[in-house]
Amino acid sequence: MAQQDTDEQTINDGYVVDTEDCEARELAYRERGTARPITVVGNPVLHRECKDVTEFDDELAKLIDDMFASQKAAEGVGLAANQIGVDLKVFVYDCMDDEGVRHVGVVCNPVLQELPAERRVLDESNEGCLSVPTAYAELARPDYAEVHGQDAQGNPIKVRGTGYFARCLQHETDHLYGFLYIDKLSKRDRKDALRQMAEGTPRYETVPND
Repeated sequence: MAQQDTDEQTINDGYVVDTEDCEARELAYRERGTARPITVVGNPVLHRECKDVTEFDDELAKLIDDMFASQKAAEGVGLAANQIGVDLKVFVYDCMDDEGVRHVGVVCNPVLQELPAERRVLDESNEGCLSVPTAYAELARPDYAEVHGQDAQGNPIKVRGTGYFARCLQHETDHLYGFLYIDKLSKRDRKDALRQMAEGTPRYETVPND
């Protein structure tokens, strides 16, 4: 069975309207799902490109439900499938933008669109990751992002965002191509982030890298 009616998102000129009925849609996903532990840096599934989603079926719907439950349990604003150990190109998000507007949605097979030079305004803000728990580092990213992909039923969609939400879209898409935000840091800053992680204690369940 595909996602229920309460989960469907309105499409406007190809762009998802992901700001409507956010609380009800997120709750519906989460109540059907089961929280799973988070994979952390060093786990092989995080360091390779994920497989494309080709089956938009009940199994995918269940995965998305579990991802929303896992995201909530870990108090995250975005979660990629490989962060719960699943090798598929899908991410979910429940993220505020810089104007305080909430965005909730799902993207399968995301492709981050290249911005022309005149639209590349960098935002140097702190960034963290559920797969690098308790660590934060400043990372410059464009303050606007646009991702093209498919929804949970396989329909083509586009998602765009500014500020913090733009950072979320870029961060989660990176995950599905095998990159963590610490891979974009200098050697010194990456080392510092891993030190923070080693010294901290995550508030949520993680998968040990045995």
